[in-house]
Amino acid sequence: MKGPPYSVFVVEDETMIRMMLVEMLEELGHTVAAEAAQLEQAIELAKTREFDLAVLDLNLAGRSSLTVAEIIKGRKLPFIFSTGYGANGIPPEFADAPAIRKPFTVEALGQAVNALMREM
Repeated sequence: MKGPPYSVFVVEDETMIRMMLVEMLEELGHTVAAEAAQLEQAIELAKTREFDLAVLDLNLAGRSSLTVAEIIKGRKLPFIFSTGYGANGIPPEFADAPAIRKPFTVEALGQAVNALMREM
């Protein structure tokens, strides 16, 4: 795994939140490798796009992004769940996956990314 800055795959269905997240990542010095707003698009990009880590909204318009998390996990790439529910909304099979609770600050996002990549 290369050092910072990292290439990030962003999965978020809310346009304004996705734009803010991309801005935050860029402010932290990272690049956004791909963005997805819908589950099908996220699944395809998770399979094909090159990235260092992903930030996944757990709930995409009422649909779970766990399929996307499974694909990324299968590629042995790290990810962070972004959720309004915090760690409580994460199913047991992903209990070890880091989560950042919305709304979050750029500092909290930076800390989560750095902590995740230190573990790799």
